[in-house]
Formats: sequence, C-alpha cells, structure tokens
Amino acid sequence: MICVALPGLAVSSEEGQLTGRGLEGFYRAGRRVLSRCQVRVAGREPLVVQARMTSADRARFVATLRATPHGGPDPDVLVERTRSADGVERITLHSAAGRPLRLPVEVALGTDLADLGAIAAGTVGPELPASVHDSGLRWSGPAGNACVTADPPPADALASAGVLRWEFDVPPGGSVTVELRARLEGVGPVRAAGRAATSPLAAARATGDDPRIRPWLNTSIEDLEALLVRDPTHPMDIQLAAGAPWRCGPAPAEALAAARMTLALGTRLAAGTLRTLARTQVRGDGPRSGMIPGPRRDAGAHLPPGCTGTEATLIFPVLLAEARRWGLPERETEELLPAAERCLTWMRDTVGEGEYLRDPQPGGPVRCETQAQAHRAALLGADLLDALGRPGGQELREWAQALRTAFRRDFWIDGPGGGRPAAALTPDGRRLPHLGAATVHLLDTGLLGGGEYAPGLLDETRTEQLARLLGSPVMDSGWGLRGLGLKEAGHNPFGHRSGAVRVHESAIGVSGLAAAGYEREAGSLLRGVLAAAEAFGHRLPEMYGGEQRTEGSAPLPHPAACRPAATAAAAGVLLLTTVAGVRPDAPAGTVTLRPLRSAPLGEVGLTGLRISGAAFSVRVSRLGLAMVEEAADGLRLGR
Repeated sequence: MICVALPGLAVSSEEGQLTGRGLEGFYRAGRRVLSRCQVRVAGREPLVVQARMTSADRARFVATLRATPHGGPDPDVLVERTRSADGVERITLHSAAGRPLRLPVEVALGTDLADLGAIAAGTVGPELPASVHDSGLRWSGPAGNACVTADPPPADALASAGVLRWEFDVPPGGSVTVELRARLEGVGPVRAAGRAATSPLAAARATGDDPRIRPWLNTSIEDLEALLVRDPTHPMDIQLAAGAPWRCGPAPAEALAAARMTLALGTRLAAGTLRTLARTQVRGDGPRSGMIPGPRRDAGAHLPPGCTGTEATLIFPVLLAEARRWGLPERETEELLPAAERCLTWMRDTVGEGEYLRDPQPGGPVRCETQAQAHRAALLGADLLDALGRPGGQELREWAQALRTAFRRDFWIDGPGGGRPAAALTPDGRRLPHLGAATVHLLDTGLLGGGEYAPGLLDETRTEQLARLLGSPVMDSGWGLRGLGLKEAGHNPFGHRSGAVRVHESAIGVSGLAAAGYEREAGSLLRGVLAAAEAFGHRLPEMYGGEQRTEGSAPLPHPAACRPAATAAAAGVLLLTTVAGVRPDAPAGTVTLRPLRSAPLGEVGLTGLRISGAAFSVRVSRLGLAMVEEAADGLRLGR
C-alpha cells in the first residue's frame, strides 16, 4: 500500500505495523525517514481487521483489541491508524467498554535513513541509535538527521529501545489520539505540488451505465496529482514523476507522454513539462545538440536498450502542437517553439541523407516505433511551424513522405496470414519479425487541425492487418495488450518488454484503433483494461502479468511495477476521452466529436474537461451518439 504526495511517500503492508522489512516506511525525496512504527496497546498488538487506501496520499488501518478481562469474545477497543505520505501518522483509540479504561500505549520507532536505491538493492545497514529529542526521538547518520515528534508528548521516552510510552484514561465511549510527525531535519514540511489549490489538472468527473468509470477517473486524477513534482529552480513549472516507489525522479519520456494523454484536463501540465524539459535540452554544437536527455531503457531480449532521450525529443514538438489544439495560449506556444524547432533540427540532422532515425545513435537498430514517432513529429512539427509563420515545414513533410515510402518497402513482412510489420531493422539490414505492442505507435499519428489525424506510415490494407493482429488472442490478453505476442520466441508474461501488459501501450492501442475505425478491437482492449483497473482497486500499475484472462481470474501483479505510475494513471483519462472522441481545434474555435459508435461502455458522461481553459462536458448515448453539454462561448461543433 503506497501513499504518495511527492516528495513524500509512505509504504505499508496490509498489517498496518511498520516493521522495517522490505520497503516499509516513510520517505522524503527518496530517503527513508522512518522504517519502523509498531504500536502496542495494553501490552499487545491490535488485530488489524481492515486496511485500505482512502486517497492517493493516505491509508487507513482499523484494528481491534479486547482490553476488559473476562469480557467475552467481543473486542472493546478500536484502534484506528491514518497514515499520510507527508510523514504524519494519527493513532486513535476508541473505547466501547462499559467502564473507564486505563490503556498503556507503546510505539516502537526506528530508522536506518537508507536511500531507496540501497533498500531495493538489499544493501541497507542496521538501524541507527536513537536519542531523546523534544517530544519524541532523533536519529543521526552520515545521510543527515531525522526525528519523530509526538502530540501529546509521551509520558516516557526510552532512547535505547526507541520506544515512546503513554498512559491514557479513556471514559466509556470516549477516545484519545496520538499524532506522530516524522521528518528530515533541515528540510521543510512536505508541500506536494498536486495538493495545492492551483493544481494544473481539472477535476473532471465521469458518469454512465458502467459504475466502474467514475472511481477509475477519480483515482486516475488523484494519482496524477500525487505524482506531480516542481522544478526546484522554477517552482511554478510542474511535471509528473514516472511512478512510485521506484521512479520518483525525472523521467522525460514518461512525463511528456503522460502530459499528452491528459490534455483533456487542461494544458497547464503540458506547459510546465515542456518548459522544464526545454531547460535540459542539449545546446551548442555536436550530434546531441537539440536533444532532450534521457537514460537508456531495456527493450527486451530481441533488441538492445533504447534511448528514452530519443523518444522524449520526438514527443516534445508533438506535445506542443497538440497542446495548442487543446488551447495552449499562443504566447506560451511561441515561447516554447524554439525548443521544439531544436528537437526537429536534431531529428533531421541525425537522419542526415538517409531515410531512417536509428536508436540509439549512431549505428543502432532502426526501430519500428521510433520511425512512427519521428514521422508524427515531422508532420505535427510542420503544421506547428506553418501556423506560427516559421520556415521548415515543407522540408519536414517531404522527409515524412520519403519515410513513408521507405517504411512500406522495408518494414512489412509478408506471410500467409497477411503479414506483419517488422519490429526493427538490424544495423546489417535484417528484419526482426517478432510481434510486439510497440507496433501500436504506428496507429498513433497525432492530432492536426479540424479534428483530423495525420496520415500514418502504413497504408489502409496494412493498417487493417495490424488491427487484426492486435485484436487477436496472441496480443490481447483480455486485460490489455501483451508486450510481446504469445507465440513469439522469448515470450514471458512478466517480461518488461517481452510479454507483460504495459498500460501505456494498451491505451495508445485503443486510441489508435478507434481513430482508424477498428472499434471492435478497440472496445475489447478498452474493456480489458477497465476490468484490470477494477481488479487493482482502480489504481493501475504501469504493467502487470500478460497471462490470458479466464472466467473468474484476476490480473497478476508485477513485483517490479510502479503503482501509481504516471502513464498508467494518464491512460484512464485518455481511454475515457477516446470513448467520447473529443478532438478540439482551439485556434479555429471548433471541437469535433468522433465517439465510439459501438458504445462499448454504454452511456458515458464526462464533465469538467478543459478546452482553451474553459469547462467542456460531453455525453455519449448508448447508441454511440455524442452531445456537448457544456462548452466555452464561441466554441463551434466541427464536422
């Protein structure tokens, strides 16, 4: 159970007690502030009867205790613990006894002040010795100092044992509360960006025939807000961390992808993300000039690790172009345009006289998804340059046309079942034939003006074949798209890139299939991801096991997955707006609706979306007809 309000984090088991095992504890900016917090009442541990998340940043544990001797089997003390990501634990004892109770309470505390990376690697040292400090305990180590303060102050504090003690007199039906605050010394209180009154994400809501969509969207937005982080040098600019607990730091490709999927909640997150990453862009001369830096990422058994910097650099101009369609003000667009131009220049310079963008550069393979992302960046980038009166659009379109011709010649593998796209071309020109979920990027072409999508790398016939493959049991697990097809060599249902369901790719697949008109396949994937969301309490992890769904089964959690994760939470927003088919063109003052005519979730209503900063609400009927219920004055319905 992970409570998140970055930079704060609290990781618990369902037993409620923090024992110091594994990842348990309170964290601040990746440092474990408190690893152990064990409560005893009247000399015994209360029995936990319920543990649940009450919000993205808070968990509640309810336990019982029988304090009255010879009182029969019924408990007469209820122990409620509320644990928050900001380092606060509130312990409340409620008495149901018929007479006054004197309840001794002990809380045993400890910490190692370990770094999250060291905990994950299993290289954590012993607990640090405690000292009595103020109204609690204090620990000192090479990494700094931590303390826990208590309100009310304890009657006794034993530093050698790390124990705080109280004696409470509780009247019949009465209650008492102890509040503990864990913090790193020299660091201010946790001020989570997503808890501010000025959250960049609109508080959209979903209603409809399917009761699961309301909590799914609510939880998705809560998790997104919990993962928001500020640029320390420009605190007004906010972006998303990739996920908790493993990836709470910067992750440019994931931050851009998640901001793009949440444009329906407003453009402020996109603007903050773009401004933050523009400041990291490589400047000066050299082959990396214009690139958004990013680490290497495992690509499975068939390919070497890919460069997330390549992906981020290609998404940057796409996000800017699409944010403008959703209503990013022209002034902000113009301010960010030079950074987008540098991304596009890097792309063209890296390709050089050839047709393909290799990843990683130089000499890496020609990946299918990288060509799809580069093609999309060229077309949306050209559209953006034209709109703002900048040169270079025609050259980008000509290169995109050459890429389409080359891709259709080199990347399709004919076969008796209709063929498939190659996953990549090796440096020596061989086609890698394995079928994976990365092919969904061929369907994600990007939004242009008038609610139209840009052309893709595949022709109509091959798009239909890809849709058929993605909708087959080989790829559709019933919970979403497998990262690698079931019949491919090296398939592993828990492989990061070789069989696990990655929610981001499944959402892009649904959106792309819907845009291309393949509603049956899109609807099946959508219903599978929604079922998985329900099984995970509406908080989807970034990935989960790709085993086939059967009657009465549940998706298998992946032990290394982040949960919550930015792209998984953003997927909930993208999938529900895909059902409604909202395609804005704010500069033209229009919005086009292309809902799923098959209405795979029945009637769906979305309220509180944002176009040009104004509220936008839409309803899709059971017949697949969409109706605007709220919109800014002057926003016209496009064709």
